Amino acid sequence: MAALTHSENRDASLLGRMNAWAADVRLRVERFRVFRQTLSEMGALNNKELADLGLHRSELRRVAYQASREVC
Repeated sequence: MAALTHSENRDASLLGRMNAWAADVRLRVERFRVFRQTLSEMGALNNKELADLGLHRSELRRVAYQASREVC
C-alpha cells in the first residue's frame, strides 16, 4: 500500500495560483494596451503613408495584433 509522503500547503498553492492569475491579467492588459495604441497610431496615417510602409489599411488589425504578441 502506498503512503502519502508529500503534503501540499493549500495556502501556498492558492497564493501561487492567485499570483499566476494576476500576472496573466497584467500581461493581457498590457497586450491590449499595445494593440489599441498601435491600431490608433497606424489608423491616423493616411493611405500614402501606409503604402510607404508597405501596408494597406485592411492589414492594420493584423499588424497591431502581431505587435501586441511581441510583449513579453
